[in-house]
Amino acid sequence: MNGALARLPFANSRLIRNLLRAGALLLVLNEIRGLILAAPVLYAIYHTGGTATAVWLGICSLGGIALSVIVPALALKKLAQSR
Repeated sequence: MNGALARLPFANSRLIRNLLRAGALLLVLNEIRGLILAAPVLYAIYHTGGTATAVWLGICSLGGIALSVIVPALALKKLAQSR
């Protein structure tokens, strides 16, 4: 066991260790999901010629996607710091 898992006091439990690994994998998959969701938004902005309305809607859409990806990562970091 190495890295962040080794520093946790309860990491010697196999169940907890496997759950943390599964959570890390899901966090990575969430990042990939964010990139996949951003692609159509960027494609639409490109095809509209970058009009102000399209850019504004794109920024709002990408902001929502970013929040859905970044907030879980920040929560995980905060949880790791509190332990």
